[in-house]
Amino acid sequence: MSYNLLKGKKGIIFGALDEKSIAWKVALRAKEEGAEFVLTNAPIAMRMGEINKLAEQCNAQIIPADATSVEDLENLFTKAQEILGGKIDFILHSIGSSPNIRKGKEYGDLNYDWFQKTLDISALSFHKVMHVAEKQDAMNEWGSIVALSYIAAQRVFPDYTDMSHAKAVLESIARNYGYRFGKMKKVRVNTVSQSPTKTTAGTGVGGFDAFYDYADKMSPLGNASAEDCANYTITLFSDLTRMVTMQNLMHDGGFSYMGISEDIVDMISK
Repeated sequence: MSYNLLKGKKGIIFGALDEKSIAWKVALRAKEEGAEFVLTNAPIAMRMGEINKLAEQCNAQIIPADATSVEDLENLFTKAQEILGGKIDFILHSIGSSPNIRKGKEYGDLNYDWFQKTLDISALSFHKVMHVAEKQDAMNEWGSIVALSYIAAQRVFPDYTDMSHAKAVLESIARNYGYRFGKMKKVRVNTVSQSPTKTTAGTGVGGFDAFYDYADKMSPLGNASAEDCANYTITLFSDLTRMVTMQNLMHDGGFSYMGISEDIVDMISK
């Protein structure tokens, strides 16, 4: 059901890879709610994914950009404003990758060059996106910028290795740039800490099925789906949340406040 929450709003959505992607679901919902937007992803991700199919569904143009490259981002924001005919109202940063995880490196044996790439791709890119948006004065007042995070920024999940540090940096950037952008343009900046979600990227983490099932048993509402995350993100892009900023918003079915659940007790007791 559409409520026209984003009617007349213009945006940029980073990170849609395939139909499992949260960014993909956000794009579909944004279209339903009346938004116009451009899609973007790194060229290598575009070759691996199906973003052209999404662009057709949403009547959206694609602008390739490596989010770690300030030059690429400058081109992205310039072209996005030309295509959309004005400044930007919302941005989704749904970007994360760890070469260490992808190549099976344990936490005590990280490749530090790869670690730096993890931080650059998954966290520093968020700062670069907002840096370029600020320099180009590309955001409308009362705009909204959202990045996707995970509770491993605060708690230990052994197989999440260096991505846990990247998410902690991501959340810190949201707070600091949230203050800056709020003072300058009334733009709000938040992160959404989502349940374990069966995306292409998420399922690449070792032990994913185990902690997906664990989180589902721990959460009174169960794990939040990608579709649920998209719905929540749309509310953060809308004018209904104009005074919410600098927050790390837990979207996890209640997992983050649980100590133990009856389901877990029953499982251990067997």
